Amino acid sequence: MKRANKFIIAPNWKLLLNDMQIDPANVLKFAELPADLFNREHASLAPHEYFQLCHGMEQAAGEREVPLLLAENFSVESFDAPVFAAICSPNMNVALKRLSQYKPLIGPMVLTVNQAKSFTELTTSCYGHRGPLPRALGLMELVFFTQLIRTTTRENVKPTRLSLPELPEKLSLYEDYFGCAISKGKSVSIRFSAQDAARPFLTSNSAMWEFFETKLNQKLADLDQSASTAERVKAVLLEALPSGDSSIEGVAEKLAMSKRTLQRKLSSEKESFQVLLQNVRAELADHYLEKSQMSLGEISFLLGFQESNSFIRAYSSWKGVSPGHFREQCH
Repeated sequence: MKRANKFIIAPNWKLLLNDMQIDPANVLKFAELPADLFNREHASLAPHEYFQLCHGMEQAAGEREVPLLLAENFSVESFDAPVFAAICSPNMNVALKRLSQYKPLIGPMVLTVNQAKSFTELTTSCYGHRGPLPRALGLMELVFFTQLIRTTTRENVKPTRLSLPELPEKLSLYEDYFGCAISKGKSVSIRFSAQDAARPFLTSNSAMWEFFETKLNQKLADLDQSASTAERVKAVLLEALPSGDSSIEGVAEKLAMSKRTLQRKLSSEKESFQVLLQNVRAELADHYLEKSQMSLGEISFLLGFQESNSFIRAYSSWKGVSPGHFREQCH
């Protein structure tokens, strides 16, 4: 199985965190990851950064159990193409095989599937991290696969065996959820009876799988590609401008790099911060003028201008028409 140096972080992460009522900004802060991560067009992480993200989730959740929050908020909308492909499978056996192939698109883990006569067992291991899978992450994996089979079969399927290198402090809560005892073992593993693993998925869709298969194979080939610095700057500015912070120093801090490093990286891409700032302001201005009823003064403020006259002059120089005239053309 391919071991990726980088893998994709889908926008669905942000949706799932919001559903679990965990602040995405706090997660990234605790994880010591760039503040624009969830807003990048092609977000990707190195393996060690993925584990930082998981620890950030734990810290941002406080006293709440993240794996159980995942169980409560599990929904199709919260996941990316690899999980959709699994949901389209005819049964759990096929779903696990597909997920084991496309796991690099989800995280730095390896899935080993053992389909025996009386059971199907899945073992999860990780790379890019010293030691066993972090406890919370191991629990999230077990919860994910349990919730997957329950959601797709609409049956309260219970695993027949579960193991973790380190047991959770609130063991009884998890055993109540799984309906099965959790034992201490060398690896993170989950076992389903052969009958349950072959139970038909009510969500099976072969046509949808054919659609996903091509895209997933292409994503595997594109794993090592990452977003440009210019794309990352644009993503930060889209969030920062309405709060009044459009300085290069502020953007560099959110991207976890120095101002000088940011300037050097932009220069290597033949980009400049001021040009990017102007482009983002112009895009946002068009959006506000066309889609909202906000006054020019309000729009000026949201774009980081001190007064509306400065905005009007700038917009006229960008577009060749005044913002008022552009709005009239739109309506």
